[in-house]
Amino acid sequence: MPRAKFLILPLLAVPALLGCSAPAPDELPEPDEAARAAVVDRPGVNRDRLVRAADALFNNPQTAETRALIVLQNGRIVVERYAPGYHQNTRFVSWSMAKTVTAVMIGQLVADGRLRLDESVPIPAWQRPGDPRGEITLRQLLQMRSGLRHTEAGDPPYKSDEVRMLFLDGRDDMSAYAEAQPLEADPGAKWEYSSATTVILADLAARALTPSSNPVVRMTLVRDYLRTRLFEPIGMKSMVPEFDAHGTLIGGSLIHGTARDWARFGEFLRNRGAVDGAQLVPSSWIDFMTSPSPRNAGYGAQLWLNRKQPDGAVQWPGAPSSTFSMNGHLGQYVVVNRSNGVVAVRLGKTQDNAHEPVRAALARIVTMFPRE
Repeated sequence: MPRAKFLILPLLAVPALLGCSAPAPDELPEPDEAARAAVVDRPGVNRDRLVRAADALFNNPQTAETRALIVLQNGRIVVERYAPGYHQNTRFVSWSMAKTVTAVMIGQLVADGRLRLDESVPIPAWQRPGDPRGEITLRQLLQMRSGLRHTEAGDPPYKSDEVRMLFLDGRDDMSAYAEAQPLEADPGAKWEYSSATTVILADLAARALTPSSNPVVRMTLVRDYLRTRLFEPIGMKSMVPEFDAHGTLIGGSLIHGTARDWARFGEFLRNRGAVDGAQLVPSSWIDFMTSPSPRNAGYGAQLWLNRKQPDGAVQWPGAPSSTFSMNGHLGQYVVVNRSNGVVAVRLGKTQDNAHEPVRAALARIVTMFPRE
């Protein structure tokens, strides 16, 4: 896909999926003209089927509230639609989709020689003699198997570590909160999804770029690195990353961008880290990110894989195992199906216990196109 250019024709976290169902698109009311205008004339599949499948994400109560949908096929937008009040210049919050952006930045720093994948990470608090956390490697952090104590999405929410870190006692220095946690398992032995882990990765990025503890210096260097090494080369001009008071990127949850820019990032991943023939991160790093974590075959390195989760479920029913996705709180998704060149972006607000119909509806779209 050309940098910052799409060929645009005239157009306007881990519940099981097995056993879930959503009404088929042909069971819903006839799509209106706006729904039809959101799909290009020759999308490469039966246009009426695609119109109905896309419309289902907006007009089926089970998939509410979809605010934006973009589908690319080999870099060409074939579907683009927004709910009332949203448009192509609206910035949408990433929630946990930011984790994948952070992981790509870490890959660039590894390629630069500033970080090492299989060495103890340079967290000063962990380097004291006898501290077992000194054995944690960058690879283990990326694959969510650090062994650090953590509770994600607990009940009540205010006792969850990611809530405490983001909004309560850890909010001013999130990495300090995350890095202060003791081990609850040997490093590498246990998979546990953790937004705090990605904040540690963001802190490591800042430490790799500067020895300064000045928040402004840390923030400026990380922001500029993302802008010049990632966002601008891809053409993601809308991106706004957030930082805490210590100058640490809130790399697990708070990066804002338009739906088109999230689609650009998905296309960048589909092309194994290349844009216009330029390799922004080694293709081997994207291969690493899309390879199963040793403790959870359904997760890679800050990416979800379409392989069985520990409970036996898969993320995207009917899609090949090579499919992967960026998943965010309240139903933010960027899904990449390499077998047919499809990237699909769905942004909106759906409670986290009700994502199965959204995923089923989106899976219909990403598997609709023929394999190449």
